[in-house]
Amino acid sequence: MTVHDHRTDDITEEVREWLSREFAASLSAAAVDDIVRSAHADLDGQIRPDAMGEMLHRLARFRVLRVLGDR
Repeated sequence: MTVHDHRTDDITEEVREWLSREFAASLSAAAVDDIVRSAHADLDGQIRPDAMGEMLHRLARFRVLRVLGDR
């Protein structure tokens, strides 16, 4: 595992934890985890690595809200 991989894992975990707490009353932690991982996969290689944290949080939060709006 490279340093970049470790940092990316930390960012993904941080976003997952943040959104899991924010939406705990509405969505399971497993559902949030799936959304964050999917968003990360979509962003990986498409944006600058130093922007991953902010962009991952924004995209995953948007997707969580979209899922909740569809209910």
